[in-house]
Amino acid sequence: MSSASTAARLSLSSLRAHKRRFAGTFTAVFLGVAFLAGTLVMGDTLRATFDTMFGNATSGTDAVVRSTDTITVPGDARGSREPVDSALAERIARIPGVAAAVPNIEGAGQLIGADGRPIGGQGPPTFAGNWIDDPELNPYRLAEGRTPARSGEVVVNSGAAETGGLKIGDTTTLRAPDPVRVTIVGLATFGGEDGMAQVTFTGMTRADAEKYLTPKPGEASTILVRAGPGTGQRDLVDALTPVLPKGIEAITGQEAAQENTDMISGQFLTLFTTFLLVFSGVALLVATFSIHNTFAIVVAQRTRENALLRALGASRRQVVGATLAEATVVAVVASAAGVLGGVGVALGLQALFPAIGFPFPEGDLVISGLSMALPLAVGIVVCLGSALLPAVRAGRTAPLAALRETSVDHSGASRSRAVTGIVLALLAVGLALTGVLVTPSVWLAGAGGVLALAAFVVLGPVASSTAVRILGGPLDRLRGVTGRLAGRNALRSPKRTAATASALMIGVAVVSLFTVFGASLKATMDRTVSRSFAGDVAISAAAFGAGGSGLSPALAPALGRQPEVATAVGLGRGVADVDGEGRSLTVADAGAVGEVFDLGAVDGSLDTLGADGIAVARDTVDTHRWKPGSTTALTFTDGTRKTFTVRAVYGESELVGDYLITREAWAPHRAQDADRLIAVSFGSGVSPADGKAAVEKTARAYGSPEVQTRDEYAESSAGGIDMMLTLVYALLGLAVVIALLGIANTLTLAIHERTRELGLLRSVGQTRSQLRAMVRWESVLVAAFGTAGGLALGAFLGWVLVRASDGASDSAFAFALAPERLAVVALVGLAAGALAGRRPARRAARLDVLRAIATE
Repeated sequence: MSSASTAARLSLSSLRAHKRRFAGTFTAVFLGVAFLAGTLVMGDTLRATFDTMFGNATSGTDAVVRSTDTITVPGDARGSREPVDSALAERIARIPGVAAAVPNIEGAGQLIGADGRPIGGQGPPTFAGNWIDDPELNPYRLAEGRTPARSGEVVVNSGAAETGGLKIGDTTTLRAPDPVRVTIVGLATFGGEDGMAQVTFTGMTRADAEKYLTPKPGEASTILVRAGPGTGQRDLVDALTPVLPKGIEAITGQEAAQENTDMISGQFLTLFTTFLLVFSGVALLVATFSIHNTFAIVVAQRTRENALLRALGASRRQVVGATLAEATVVAVVASAAGVLGGVGVALGLQALFPAIGFPFPEGDLVISGLSMALPLAVGIVVCLGSALLPAVRAGRTAPLAALRETSVDHSGASRSRAVTGIVLALLAVGLALTGVLVTPSVWLAGAGGVLALAAFVVLGPVASSTAVRILGGPLDRLRGVTGRLAGRNALRSPKRTAATASALMIGVAVVSLFTVFGASLKATMDRTVSRSFAGDVAISAAAFGAGGSGLSPALAPALGRQPEVATAVGLGRGVADVDGEGRSLTVADAGAVGEVFDLGAVDGSLDTLGADGIAVARDTVDTHRWKPGSTTALTFTDGTRKTFTVRAVYGESELVGDYLITREAWAPHRAQDADRLIAVSFGSGVSPADGKAAVEKTARAYGSPEVQTRDEYAESSAGGIDMMLTLVYALLGLAVVIALLGIANTLTLAIHERTRELGLLRSVGQTRSQLRAMVRWESVLVAAFGTAGGLALGAFLGWVLVRASDGASDSAFAFALAPERLAVVALVGLAAGALAGRRPARRAARLDVLRAIATE
């Protein structure tokens, strides 16, 4: 009989006899593969849904005419283009092969719901535009009601109406950003859906769109063109290109749809799926430790059995093959089940993310071959890779080991392991500090973090004995003999204890990392507001994402006229090309900015900017080697190029930004003007309550934006961080569950290994409750070791990430440890250890004493 068939027969026999041994391994592989498969299926589904949606919505558009140049600033994937002349549509319509051409006006517009709260704006954009009467050129389809015919009438997408509790016939406010009273006369769908994810759309008459969304009549964002019968999209573009003015281009409808899809798929969806894949990787990494530990224990338990096989003539290859064959069966079955479970995970994610505010359209799941094959292969490789070292160790079993008693495991305290771990730790610290202090680099710091994780894993067995003695010290006094035995059991195999705890350590470390980084971001925002914001109250636009319509530029002057208000300054936003790079500009009453914002030391004068002056943050001035009196050219989205003189240099730029110009300078080049923040300081003797009430009263006429104190503004600005942390904790719950399964599996196998010992303890008077407590406290000690290591590693990695981000970016980051949240993480880790030990403890307590004593 061949060695392969012998190994297969041995492995199948072992699996049938010890099915429970591999239950934990099966579950760990299943969960890791299911989450990976679910992530890939979800990504494929979203891409296919957006492709279909844009394809359906723009199927009647054969060409899009637009300006050629785009100014793109960091954080804005769409970019800003110069508007086109609406009259160009009439000229295009007369070209042979053109069936229709209509101006398309698009801007920001946020509806107010029936409850008085704005709809959307926390991430996805809120659009407004002209309702296009040509149904083939209009990406929206009228589902109910009628199209707008008079000023003030609008059609909104069904999803926005449902979210805001609005219906046909209702009158509400549209922030454009100036408040506009509108009446809903129709509901529309986009590509067959109620809306494009959580993007909102308000369609108005062309006259209203020109009035509220463009700086002057006769301008449009693009011109949509439909071809006549027999004319293809490429033929249409070829016919349009020679007659278009300079600076205007035509692209096919398919290209326009693909650009929109790529903008979502290439940025948001890629970021989103990468985010989920990171957590899949963490779950699989945790599963690797659990799987490895299970096979290591199984091999240790079968030492005498493998030795007998060797004594009877089995070769090393056959013993290794038998162990790997067991791993292969578990890997294939668990991975296949995980792939099927991934479909369920994708369905769960599809329902979960819209429920917590993440924008996803509905659609049938798209299951590709790669999304099924890749997780299957990863699961098998992870399982086999985790079992490889234990299998090799099993093959090295000497035949004479069958005559020995079980040996004590001292491998964890080996000198070579300690030296290797210390070297890795020193390299990790060196790389991390280099990436933080010497050459600010997130990549160098990240490499140091990976090495730190490796050092923790290598040093785990070396440190476990000391750590368990320290952590278990209170048990001697609190639980007596039971606590002492629990500590000794945890110390019995340092390598096993460390491997079991490492799975939990990784999960806790990642949780701690995000906790520290999130707390640091919030602390940074608090510091920014405290240091830069000198007003009494703030009115701000959407704090998270690119949504919302901003604030009316007329609001700040209206507030400034109130007797309770001393100063009200609005910060608008503009874009321009500065020395060849797209940059955001802050547009404000420069002379008054210093009264409500702390700009630090100012060189020059903010009062003298005028229509051709610019104020620049000191760091930016140093980068360009400018000084007061230097000149620079700014190119705006309307194509105008103008020379500006640097007339002031200021120190702080967190809220004001790096470039500041006056409204006078911005007015000729503005598109849809809006403020992103209004800072208000009260007059002398005005109480905070009276001042805030006066501001709120004035703000009601401008769409009722929220008025916040300085502390409330800082908290709301960091609101997206809490949502991110909630999502992170939910996703990392999977890794923690896998780690707990690993602890429970290890304890179960260890109880099997110590059956005779447990029987002897019962025979000399140990009660069932004492036995259960001993096993549970052993589990708690292992979990405490993993939790303590995870907290230390996570805090270190969080510090490294914050400091590296501080040095590698223009923003100044503050470090915050968040001790309260980390304490909660520690308590959860300990509680999880107690929970993981319950089932093994019950199983140990049910052992028959006589049979246990008789066990060999």
